[in-house]
Amino acid sequence: MANPLEHQLSYPFGDQLPDTGTTLEIAPGVCWVRMGLPFALDHINLWLLRDREAGPDGREGWAVVDCGITSDLTRQAWERIFAEGLDGLPVLRVIVTHMHPDHIGLAHWITARWSTPEQPCRLWISATDWNAARTASRQTTGFGGEAAAAFFGSHGLVDPVAQQKVRERGNYYGSMVPEVPGQFRRLMEGQALRIGEHVWTCHAGHGHSPEHISLHCEALGLLISGDMVLPRISTNVSVIDLEPEADPLPLYLASLERMRRLPAMTLVLPSHGKPFRGLHERIAQLQQHHEERLADVLRACAQAPCSASDILPVLFRRALDLHQTTFAMGEAIAHLHALWLAGDLRRLRGADGVWRFVPA
Repeated sequence: MANPLEHQLSYPFGDQLPDTGTTLEIAPGVCWVRMGLPFALDHINLWLLRDREAGPDGREGWAVVDCGITSDLTRQAWERIFAEGLDGLPVLRVIVTHMHPDHIGLAHWITARWSTPEQPCRLWISATDWNAARTASRQTTGFGGEAAAAFFGSHGLVDPVAQQKVRERGNYYGSMVPEVPGQFRRLMEGQALRIGEHVWTCHAGHGHSPEHISLHCEALGLLISGDMVLPRISTNVSVIDLEPEADPLPLYLASLERMRRLPAMTLVLPSHGKPFRGLHERIAQLQQHHEERLADVLRACAQAPCSASDILPVLFRRALDLHQTTFAMGEAIAHLHALWLAGDLRRLRGADGVWRFVPA
């Protein structure tokens, strides 16, 4: 179903998409790559930037921005790009916006594929997300396993079938990110990163991942937004079992507001959906979306005490599969926590062990 808010944005490439294993030039030295995902959200956009190593004898090559999940199909698509889409030049580094599997999944393989003892192909990422990815690849991260099942159960997801399926997904993250490079270069807020002929400024965002890095190139008028700003869907903002009293939604909204500093006509290169113009309009849409959802949650809790499971139909007016339900639960808890920690709701634990929220 089309999102009517999309009509307020403009898409300079129309319906044009790069085929899997091919590239589409967005701007001089900037290419769009599109890989498949085995979810309802069935694709991720990745980016190639012409690059050059520092120094007078530095090699010409490419920087890869985000990687796709670990799978044979994704590796095959990358191999085709390496053979046909790089003008015979090497990959010099891998830049990852954040630690989620579709972004960092193949970072270990690409960096190893292009490294030599003399010339390592290094991972560039925020330190916080590197640490989170390293931890997650060794254990569950809130969307599978016993701890996740118990956490979701404490917020009302008590259906035995759903509980069992969550328990069985103990290696959910590790199956898509079996390894994270053991060394990296750190990206931070405000850092000026020279990639080839251009400088890209790092913008740290919070709420979606611990320290998400978007990249803005003033000279090219481009923003690689990662998952912070998407044209068709709202970014997932979740509470998970590792930080059970987290309050990520205000962090995400504050991060969005800081992006208003960028020019309104910036061409946004999102991780999902199509490149678009209308950054300020989309920020306003996302802010309004969350304001409306928070109001909906507050009204629901005023009618009767609500758990996160109770408000899933309030926030999501469509059928959800298990993958979507776990993300939806995290998002429902995030909205409840935003109201609870702001003092608008109280949190009560019932005799059944479920947290429910009522007006303060």
